Amino acid sequence: MFTRPKSLPSESKRELFSQGATRSMLKNNMRNFHSLSQLVLSAGPLKSTPAVKHAKTSHFEIEILDAQTRKQICIVDKVMQTSTIHDVKQKFHKEYPNWYPSRVGLQLERGGPFLKDYITIQSVAASSIVTLYFTDLGKQVSWTTVFLAEYTGPLLIYLLFYLRIPYIYDMKESSRRMRHSVVHLACFCHCIHYIRYLLETLFVHRVSAGHTPLKNLIKGCAFYWGFTSWIAYYINHPRYTPPSFGNRQVTVSAINFLICEAGNHFINVVLAHPNHTGTNACFPSPNYNPFTWMFFLVSCPNYTYEIGSWISFTVMTQTLPVGIFTLLMSIQMSLWAQKKHKIYLKKFNSYMHRKSAMIPFIL
Repeated sequence: MFTRPKSLPSESKRELFSQGATRSMLKNNMRNFHSLSQLVLSAGPLKSTPAVKHAKTSHFEIEILDAQTRKQICIVDKVMQTSTIHDVKQKFHKEYPNWYPSRVGLQLERGGPFLKDYITIQSVAASSIVTLYFTDLGKQVSWTTVFLAEYTGPLLIYLLFYLRIPYIYDMKESSRRMRHSVVHLACFCHCIHYIRYLLETLFVHRVSAGHTPLKNLIKGCAFYWGFTSWIAYYINHPRYTPPSFGNRQVTVSAINFLICEAGNHFINVVLAHPNHTGTNACFPSPNYNPFTWMFFLVSCPNYTYEIGSWISFTVMTQTLPVGIFTLLMSIQMSLWAQKKHKIYLKKFNSYMHRKSAMIPFIL
């Protein structure tokens, strides 16, 4: 006969006890996990461990290579963090006196844009050794010199033709024919125009300290001086005939010319001082001066007034050379105005309501 083992009840009790203990442990673990999660959520996001800051490079070493041959020209050492590209050019000039700072062009990459003088070395440095590529920009002149030369020439050239100096016109014919009043008025308006240019260049415009190649000065002078000679020769010629509609045409055109000259001047003053802080943080806005209200319609009212002056001068003198000069200036200024208009649209958020660049509702 088989007898039932007596240990079965005790083993089953042990199993039941172990299962109950396991369940209680799971419940305790769940409670502990829930409390831990609540603690983490209440503590907020975990803060990242602050990175160890390494000591910054106190000095840089500038390696200057030729942009064409990639050969090393020199090494400028002990360049401070706050040093600018202009400072590097100054040190480069001490090593090579033939290349003065305005003639030196420095690039981070071959074929890349030239670095501005105000850029700091620290902003372009990836390590303690910085490689820059050198390009000889050729002979340079300041922008102030360019503007003064371009505007002084037409002023003097026109006066020479107005005085009818010998070897330009026939003296007998000049003495025999009386000049029309529009000839004197045209000389006055022309002189006013370029005298305003010269005074604004010296006292109003904030001409950048940059330079431009000498060839740009030659091209600008050739354009302005050449057209002025052509214009002055026709208007001051002894056989010059007055406009078709007489004094009425001359008077209306002269008044409109002076209005445009005044408007151009006031716009240039606003552009030189766009706001009370003297910075370019916002686009210039119209003020109490009615001449500045053109800002409501166009983004470049100085070009609008400039073209208005030359159109008025064309109608007043009724000569072909002035008309051709006005047409060429209008094309060039429209290109400048459209380029600036695109920049303003990207830079100023509150500028979208100005729809035109130079001519209201048209261009």
